[in-house]
Amino acid sequence: MSKTWVKVAQRGWGVQRSIGAAVRTAADGGVVSVMPGEYAESVLLERGVSLEAAEGPGTVTIAPARGPALTVVGGSPTVRGLLLRGADPREPAVLIGGGAPVLEHCEVVGGRVEVAGRAAPVLRDCAVRGAVGVGLRLGGDSRAVVEGCAVADTEGVGLLVAEGAVPEVRSTRIGPSSAQGLYVGGTGGGSFEGCEVTGSGGAAVRVADAGAPVLRACRLHGNHAAGLHVSADTPEPLAAGSAEPAEPAEGGTVLTDCEITGAATVGVLADEDARVLLRDCRVSRTGGAGIVAVDRSRLRLYDTVTTDTGDTGLALGQSASARVEGGGFLRATGNGVYVAGEAELALSGSEVADAGFSCLHLGEGGSADLADCRLHGTPEHGIRVTGNSLLSAEGTTVEQARMAGVSVEERADAVLRGCTVRATGVGVRLDTRHRPLLEDCEIAATAGAGVEVGERTGVLLNRVRIHDTGGSGLLAAERSTPVLDGCEITDTAGSGIVVRAGADPRVRASTIARTAKNGLYLDEGAHGLLEDCALSETGYPALYVGAGADPVLRRCLVHDTAEDVALAERAAAVLEDCRTERVEQATLPAVGEPVAPGTPAGIARPWSLPGTTAGATAGATAGAGAPTGDGEAGGTEERDRAEAELAALLAELHRLVGLERVKRDVETMVKLMQLVRRRKELGLPPPPTSRHVVFAGNPGTGKTTVARLYGRILHALGMLSSGHLVEADRGDLVGEYVGHTAPKTTAVFRRALGGVLFIDEAYALVPHGQGGDFGQEAISTLVKLMEDHRDEVVVIVAGYPGDMQRFIDANPGLASRFTRTLTFDDYLGPELVDIVAHQAEQHRYDLPEPTLAALAGYFTELPRDEGFGNGRTARQVFQWITERHAQRIADLDAPTAEDLTTVLPQDLPELSTAV
Repeated sequence: MSKTWVKVAQRGWGVQRSIGAAVRTAADGGVVSVMPGEYAESVLLERGVSLEAAEGPGTVTIAPARGPALTVVGGSPTVRGLLLRGADPREPAVLIGGGAPVLEHCEVVGGRVEVAGRAAPVLRDCAVRGAVGVGLRLGGDSRAVVEGCAVADTEGVGLLVAEGAVPEVRSTRIGPSSAQGLYVGGTGGGSFEGCEVTGSGGAAVRVADAGAPVLRACRLHGNHAAGLHVSADTPEPLAAGSAEPAEPAEGGTVLTDCEITGAATVGVLADEDARVLLRDCRVSRTGGAGIVAVDRSRLRLYDTVTTDTGDTGLALGQSASARVEGGGFLRATGNGVYVAGEAELALSGSEVADAGFSCLHLGEGGSADLADCRLHGTPEHGIRVTGNSLLSAEGTTVEQARMAGVSVEERADAVLRGCTVRATGVGVRLDTRHRPLLEDCEIAATAGAGVEVGERTGVLLNRVRIHDTGGSGLLAAERSTPVLDGCEITDTAGSGIVVRAGADPRVRASTIARTAKNGLYLDEGAHGLLEDCALSETGYPALYVGAGADPVLRRCLVHDTAEDVALAERAAAVLEDCRTERVEQATLPAVGEPVAPGTPAGIARPWSLPGTTAGATAGATAGAGAPTGDGEAGGTEERDRAEAELAALLAELHRLVGLERVKRDVETMVKLMQLVRRRKELGLPPPPTSRHVVFAGNPGTGKTTVARLYGRILHALGMLSSGHLVEADRGDLVGEYVGHTAPKTTAVFRRALGGVLFIDEAYALVPHGQGGDFGQEAISTLVKLMEDHRDEVVVIVAGYPGDMQRFIDANPGLASRFTRTLTFDDYLGPELVDIVAHQAEQHRYDLPEPTLAALAGYFTELPRDEGFGNGRTARQVFQWITERHAQRIADLDAPTAEDLTTVLPQDLPELSTAV
């Protein structure tokens, strides 16, 4: 059946004078053909009657005095080539409340296009401009198709998707607009393909509520705020047939093959509960950061790149998380990637390059897990880990960092496996209370040291290769405790390993070769143990030992070098079964050379030779051990060494001031463990024992000191592999949100494997009146880990005597594991005097009898209230004494050496000072 045509014109015969009249007379499926002119009426379409401009687009204008120019409530009409002018720019010029109309080549001016209800219109090659509030509003449960359109010059939002609308928008240009270009809210979303959003006063694309749009091949550029801002309150979706959450970005905002460029602020901002997925996207030339995620938002980035950003490339804060695969963050003005708060980052196969600050900065408890990444080109650090943050990196390369390739500081921790650090200032710098792990890593071509281990820092290096360094291979600062196993240090411009005063490294099965200076240099007062190591081709003597240093070298080989050993005066090195091969000036015996008669087999006498410099020749020789005989002899020697070490540790325990009850208890425990070992050697079942202990005592009573000795004693007994001490408290174990505590507790426990985990103020894990506290989760995790690793770690819990029983009662598994309590009594007055006297002796002060008597009276009268700190109080008193002594001496015209060292009774502080 052919269409019927009704003609509309403002003059002439046989035509309708108004469009409305023509529509009413036309049959369903008919067409109303409108001649050129402006029609001051409001047209209503409720049937399948179409409108078209008889002489083409732009020739017919519908401009009512009030209300919409066009209203569609039903049917499937087509409206083609009309200019529809609104009566009020704040109101709809076109209102589509139902039906499935098609608008083609139409222009809407001075009012918005509004789609509502269940309408399913098609807008094709249309333009909307000059609206106030919203240019194109798609609401209700509508299903609009918008193709090849333009929404421009809007005083407000360009295109708004609200309520449950799910549009399909293709090849459409939005902007300029004074507010957001595209705003998606409600529970809908829709798809946007090949669209352009430009010149918006707000974000180019703003997503809120539960909106979940999908953008493909879209371009967001030249906007005066963020490129994309998502703060949707999106519920965590469930995967099909699963009770677990699916991918974080599912149900959220998805961008594929999109470009965000020229945003005045942030390229992408995700906050609140946003879920955002970017795939094959590009973010560039932003005024602020490239991508930012905060609050509880979740990001997934696949092959997405940020370049030339005005701040950080990717920034995560608070409890946000991001998973990034491929792509990269290039030429950021700030950090390449920044993670802080409790945020979590998983970075895989990505590149971070040419950052203004560090390539990756972790702080304030943030965590990052890197796999197969490349970070390079920064005036600062390749990776900087600070605060209480955690880094895990595998197969990752860090290059061209002017400072450190990897720097781990403060309370941070790191695990690096299979990583490469090259062409950096320092390779890896570690200055943290935790014990980082480097395994199967390579550190090369550094301007300074390969690895710097800071004061009091411990680190585990397994099979690490350090070479071509501009300084030493490894520098162990004062009182540090690095452990190296199977490592290789070669081609260094300084010494292979430098050990400062008080440092105590453990080096096993490692190689040091081709060093410009010493292979191993030990400063005055340094310690250390080297077992089964080889040193060769050194510029200075392979081993230099400073005054008072007491390293132990076992079964080490020095070969192919000019000189093997140089020692300073009062050096106390012990060398056991060490040999030389092809050494020009050898002090040690050569391979196969017998030792002098009378030297115990396999054990060398301690060295005590005239002083030398690091580059000089040793002035004398010392006895070296003979090769061990059969296996039985070797076992006897090893047992003798262990017994000697145990005796030395028990002697050190007995030198501590006071603590008589603790000393007796420790000796009893040692005897029990010796019995356990002997029964095992004879094949007898051991009696039931628990090595875990409760230390109950007030502050300053020596609990930490004894815990450290206890670990070393257990190592000497063969009960622990290393005996090192890891200190922790509630802050190290308990997280701030659900799911955070168990990983934190496990990470701390892992660092203690082979040694002692010392939990101070353990009762804080069960605070009064807080039954739902995360401390209970930490305790449950500890109990399970103690069972899983019962032969690998010892746990000591410490705190006030009155509170520790509350801790033990918090979990049934604690009582069976902590069956022994060591009570640390407060120090008596004479014992506090002994502590001060010991401090004075260390610092070369004299305490004559009148001063000691006055000091005893001082501690007798000192109030023992809540502020009293036992040993800490004694050390503080000594500090006050030195200050008052210095004030007195400053008034003397020419103080003598006796004046400078003698403490008089008047140098004691007033009792009011300590109260």
